[in-house]
Amino acid sequence: MQKAGRRSLKHWGWLVGTLAAMLVLVVYLVGEKKYEQTTPKTSTLLLRKILERYPRTQRQDLNILKPSSGRNFARPPYPGINMVTNNSGRRIVARTENPRVSMLRSQSQIRLDNGLVQLTVSRPGGDVIGIKYKGSDNLLEHKNLRNNRGYWDVVWNKPGENLHYVDKLQATKFRVIMATADQVEISFVKIYNVSQQHSAHVVPLDVDKRYIMRRGRSGFYAYAIFECREGWPEMKMEQIRMVYKLQHEKFQYMVLSDTRQTFMPKDRDRKNGEQLAYPEAVRLTKPSNRAFKGQVDDKYQYSMEDKDNKVHGWISIDNSLGFWMITPSDEFRSAGPMKQGLTSHVGPTTLSMFLSTHYAGKQAGIELKRGEAWKKVFGPVFVYLNSAPRSNNSTGTLWNDAKEQMAEEVKRWPYNFTQSEDFPPSDQRGSVSGRLIVHDRYMSESLLSASSAYMGLAAPGEVGSWQKESKGYQFWTRADKQGHFLIKDVRPGNYSLYGWVPGIVGDYKYEADIEIKPGSKIHLANLTYEPQRNGPTLWEIGIPDRSAAEFYVPDPYPTLMNKLYNNDHSDKFRQYGLWKRYEELYPDHDLIYTIGVNDYRHDWFYAHVTRSTGKERYVGTTWQIRFKLNSVMSQGNYTLQLALASATSSEIQVRFNDPSVKQPHFSTGLIGGDNAIARHGIHGLYWFFSVNVPSSLLQEGTNTIYLTQSRGGAPFRGVMYDYIRLEGPSIRHPDT
Repeated sequence: MQKAGRRSLKHWGWLVGTLAAMLVLVVYLVGEKKYEQTTPKTSTLLLRKILERYPRTQRQDLNILKPSSGRNFARPPYPGINMVTNNSGRRIVARTENPRVSMLRSQSQIRLDNGLVQLTVSRPGGDVIGIKYKGSDNLLEHKNLRNNRGYWDVVWNKPGENLHYVDKLQATKFRVIMATADQVEISFVKIYNVSQQHSAHVVPLDVDKRYIMRRGRSGFYAYAIFECREGWPEMKMEQIRMVYKLQHEKFQYMVLSDTRQTFMPKDRDRKNGEQLAYPEAVRLTKPSNRAFKGQVDDKYQYSMEDKDNKVHGWISIDNSLGFWMITPSDEFRSAGPMKQGLTSHVGPTTLSMFLSTHYAGKQAGIELKRGEAWKKVFGPVFVYLNSAPRSNNSTGTLWNDAKEQMAEEVKRWPYNFTQSEDFPPSDQRGSVSGRLIVHDRYMSESLLSASSAYMGLAAPGEVGSWQKESKGYQFWTRADKQGHFLIKDVRPGNYSLYGWVPGIVGDYKYEADIEIKPGSKIHLANLTYEPQRNGPTLWEIGIPDRSAAEFYVPDPYPTLMNKLYNNDHSDKFRQYGLWKRYEELYPDHDLIYTIGVNDYRHDWFYAHVTRSTGKERYVGTTWQIRFKLNSVMSQGNYTLQLALASATSSEIQVRFNDPSVKQPHFSTGLIGGDNAIARHGIHGLYWFFSVNVPSSLLQEGTNTIYLTQSRGGAPFRGVMYDYIRLEGPSIRHPDT
């Protein structure tokens, strides 16, 4: 009885002590105002259960979310913070002790561990060879060689050569940049030696690859500093990327967006499939999962515009965990926000594309002349890992959490924890603000707000040069409905201010260059954009939005479909082989479009492509635009505004009313290399031409404009139109 009594007293003593500790904690937090107001959804019962399970609160950070959020799993929030319950309208916040970040070194590898994730990097090469998480010894494909699991690489060539080389940037020097209980940052440096300049596989760059692990973060950060020193050989780079190849038996489900997510075939399915006209496209003929039989898979079907490419990755259904690539900023990417790039694809492979010429052409690469010094920081990006209880909607749960984590990373940009002087924090950056208005007297007598305009700072250059610029940094934002914009957290340097307005043709460029200094806040007040306009609109085709999405996109061939896009009309253009449909729609003659009769949404094919004559021969095609003029004004000239959304090794020749004229009235010349038709894009680089049309070329009654894409020789040559407009002379035209 005495022993039982003592046990009872101990039990009550423990309970009273626990409650007293909780009361002290709550009083302290309330006194310090370390709480957030919220709706009372969860009772103290949840807190009691948590404390019963973790009495010393020494476990890893857990964020127990309120039931109304629809997410009932745990993930780590900010380091050192553990939100455990909502009580009486207050969210109680308890501080816990996360495991410190540890580092274990050996001659061949470095291992970082924060209690949530274990990262192993080869030494001195600097490749990620292992990622341990939630009981999985390695999320990367352990059967691959050590330098083929998680790595950086560069595709480059020497001027005047057609050969391209791939350098996997193997480092020769390892350094510890920072090592505390809260953060470890390590460096792997590849040092270029001028004596290597005749080596075919060594890119003339110093590259410092960095990895950061922080306390309480379920993942790791990665970035790299590229530098070419004065006097080094000239060269061109077409691709810079970071690659992670995951275990193919674990990861089967790929997620790119709310609407673009699906189970994926395996890499061996592609190897056993039928290669199609474009090398990366494969028809799956013998897949391991019969559900994929007959489908087409092509990594370019999973491309995305940089402005939208913030988070993508893979989910392991069996293990209910996710692997995500989070890119919180576009500042280090190439060629502006509309540039498209690869994301994730069959492998399973996850990419972070920092530089590519895809959907833009070689002009968007980086060319360094002999003696030219250059330095750029790519990243940081965040490799995020999460898990959830198994359920019928675990994929949705993991994806929603990844999006929330992405939003947190975006809010914290630019990071203040990186240890490189080449990455300035927010207080060492500047901002530019102002308002853009549009003056087009033929659209409105009054000034128009540049609603939702894209406004950006990029290297000084000509109008529109930003879409081919990759050496420097770019900073973009969207204006509000009134045209007000704020570009913040801009690195110090000299920039030009560029812009374009959806619904308005052409590009804007501010008249003077802008110098950003640390802490500077530049306000430019009202800026006026006067788009190309010579007279009133007689007729127009399309919408000036730098895309061909509004035009007719045909249904795919039933035998060449990717089922991911079967039910999403907005992404139908990503299906394979759509360009072939042109010949079926127009077997006997090319496209003829009559103003006032036809509708561009149904009658204007999305791409002006070549035509096959058999035996792998392709010829150019001529489209016609027919329209009527009640009268032709002899005073003043007419204008044809011609905007292209894409061009690949093409030439558009324009003739008025006489297709037999040998010399076209206008020619774009040979333009483009974005390959958007073959790579399932609905746009590439933007081109704009303002064509002067003497009134002598027109006639009363029916007129015809002949648009000839004169370059044949391949199925993927062609253009996509963005917008076409015929303007009358500047004096009021009776046909307006």
